[in-house]
Amino acid sequence: MFARLQSMKERFEELTKEIGDPSVIADQAKWQKLCKEHSQLEEIVEKYDQYQAKQQDLEEAKEILATEKDPELLELAKEQLSDAQKSMDELSEELKVLLLPKDPNDDKNVIMEIRAGTGGEEASLFGYDLLRMYMRFAERQHWKVEEIDMNYTDLGGVKECVFMISGKGAYSKLKFESGAHRVQRVPETESQGRIHTSAATVAVLPEAEDVDVELNMNDVKVDTYRAGGAGGQYVNRTDSAVRMTHIPTGIVVTCQDEKSQLKNKEKAIKVLKSRLLDYYQSQANAEYAASRKSQVGSGDRSERIRTYNFPQGRVTDHRINMTLYNLEAFLDGDMMQIIDALRLAEQTALLAGEKQ
Repeated sequence: MFARLQSMKERFEELTKEIGDPSVIADQAKWQKLCKEHSQLEEIVEKYDQYQAKQQDLEEAKEILATEKDPELLELAKEQLSDAQKSMDELSEELKVLLLPKDPNDDKNVIMEIRAGTGGEEASLFGYDLLRMYMRFAERQHWKVEEIDMNYTDLGGVKECVFMISGKGAYSKLKFESGAHRVQRVPETESQGRIHTSAATVAVLPEAEDVDVELNMNDVKVDTYRAGGAGGQYVNRTDSAVRMTHIPTGIVVTCQDEKSQLKNKEKAIKVLKSRLLDYYQSQANAEYAASRKSQVGSGDRSERIRTYNFPQGRVTDHRINMTLYNLEAFLDGDMMQIIDALRLAEQTALLAGEKQ
């Protein structure tokens, strides 16, 4: 591990010189690529520098203990030795986590899809609660939310919706949200006060970049039609809504959120590319499928991952058996406690795999 860390430190120092070279700065594409690599190494190198500093403290303490006879100096050396060893152990564990293989999608924006499941109108109302939860979470992270295809019900629920969240590390924090979310509460439509159980499914896809997937528009059938449902004055007046069908896979994407047909096409292409990326990776790459399963559950949309129990004010994540009694705050976007626990569980599983 330490030979690898030393090599990474040397590379970091090389990059520091290169990105300050005027000839490299003149080539913006190369400069940006080197800056990205430099940024990826920075945290690891900083931790390694801290480890080396503590290692130096430990060596100095050992030397004092071997040569000095002054009782006060010996006592100070013992404290320094103990503190340095403790810090080195902690930093070593942190470095092991930082050296774990990174999910190549972690820094990407995400396209999220929410669909009402079992439970009729109550499931749609819960779908809207989830939509609001993710929007509030994105707001707390200072991320941008862009609606793509929103299908609301007359009572204000969400039958299905597609939206994009853009921001640093969006996929790394939201990827664990894929799956079935279950709610237990007395519906607004229930007159006798009985608790009902409903569900909605969430899918989280990394935004596909041009280098990730090649989309041949000759394989895509594009239909335009008049938008329907709640909206502005343009609804049902112009053929602004777009439906794209990828003929080889049968994947269908619709977008009717924008007034402009061109803007709807641009959004639909983004969603189609991301769905194709997910489709091809799932189909063709066994390692990818295995890694999805290692991410604290399979991420399968049919897998129940979380329960929101209103009578008891609790939210339970079934993958890590974690229950919080702050349902109201959680639905208002205060989700980081569970997200951090899920990320830690993933790292622990990966570390266990590394040791085998």
